Amino acid sequence: MPPNVSAQNLALLLGLSFFFGLAYEDFYARRGLRRPGGVRTFPLLALLGAGLYLVEPAYGLAFVAGLAVLGAWLYAWYRSHVTWERSEAVAATAEESAAPTAEAGGGAGLMGPVCNLLAYLIGPTALREPAWITVSLTVSAVLLLGAREPLHQLARRIPFDEIATFGKFLVLTGIVLPLLPDQPVTSLTEITPHQLWLAVVVVSSLSYGSYLVQRYVSPARGVLLTAVLGGLYSSTATTVVLARRVGEDPGAVGDIQAGIVLATALMYLRVLVVVAVFNLPLARVLAPGLVGLGALGAGLAAACYGRLRRGRSTGAAFAQPRNPLELSAAFIFAVMFVVVSLGSTWAKARFGHAGVYSLAAIVGVTDIDPFVLSLAQGGVQGMAATAMTVAILIAAASNNLLKAAYAVVFAGRRNSLPAFAALVLLAVATVGVAAAMAGIFG
Repeated sequence: MPPNVSAQNLALLLGLSFFFGLAYEDFYARRGLRRPGGVRTFPLLALLGAGLYLVEPAYGLAFVAGLAVLGAWLYAWYRSHVTWERSEAVAATAEESAAPTAEAGGGAGLMGPVCNLLAYLIGPTALREPAWITVSLTVSAVLLLGAREPLHQLARRIPFDEIATFGKFLVLTGIVLPLLPDQPVTSLTEITPHQLWLAVVVVSSLSYGSYLVQRYVSPARGVLLTAVLGGLYSSTATTVVLARRVGEDPGAVGDIQAGIVLATALMYLRVLVVVAVFNLPLARVLAPGLVGLGALGAGLAAACYGRLRRGRSTGAAFAQPRNPLELSAAFIFAVMFVVVSLGSTWAKARFGHAGVYSLAAIVGVTDIDPFVLSLAQGGVQGMAATAMTVAILIAAASNNLLKAAYAVVFAGRRNSLPAFAALVLLAVATVGVAAAMAGIFG
């Protein structure tokens, strides 16, 4: 692509390099750190990079030579800076001063040299590439420069095993997923290996977003926020966690019961989102029923909150949820997905729609996501959208009854009665919507 030399490109080059230099100098000046370059140097570096690129744009030899000279100078500066830091540290240690290097200018690291190299690259980028690329490059550099402390704090808070788990997940997502065949490998189901693993990726990603917010952003922000995030993660697991909390925090019984019902209300919206990713026509059929049931659940949660709230929570910490990106959990989900898909196909072939509905009631007492995704991806041939909607609603109703039982078991009959009644009512309402969809009520 030939360079685009115009007044607009030159203005973009100068404006972005000045903005970058301003943020750079402000960052280092406020911390008292030594630095190479600044608000005047960065525009000059950008102009130098652009000028050398225009001298020989075919191969960029002049630009590369300038980059080598700049890199050599920055390397010499960095070595001098490290030597100065060491001498300051030795002198401060001799004087028994407390933590002197942080105040004396240490800790600049490689950010200064890297920012200078980026300023040099802004020049040819502004002339050669679309404006959004240059703007994105500059803004990203400024944001990363200013986020030094928050990013270091985040790195200290996240244990390495979670980072390693996420790395493995990226390998399975970015390398394994594209290599899986997108054709059925057996006549027993139309689900392909690619669709199978894509379902694992989508469900795990949705759960992982909720998990990160719940664990690292707001680990102790109250029962109701825990219920909201838990409903997006797993309403069944959230019900168990909240029900167990009753014995530890009796002053928050109303909050906890409202949270149990609210997590189930969010479950309906989670199901709708997951279905919409794979089967938008089915999601359109499901939307009125699921949104209505979610609204009913939110109303019942509000009723529990207003009627039963007796005091404030003691603020005791909740048990941390399990990382949904653990590979064992992903493989278990994949196995369940295959089993449910094969079971749905067999039930449809042997007993018709009634067989699928019966299977939906059974899988509801475990995890409904594999069943829902199997239907959404066409794992059962010959089922109309209405019939699949009925099956999904039956599975959700069955799951609500399971959570009602969990509430009684872990919170006790007395402390769980309102939540139990609300979950049973939601299960009955869900069956009613399913029956209406099936045409039983006209």
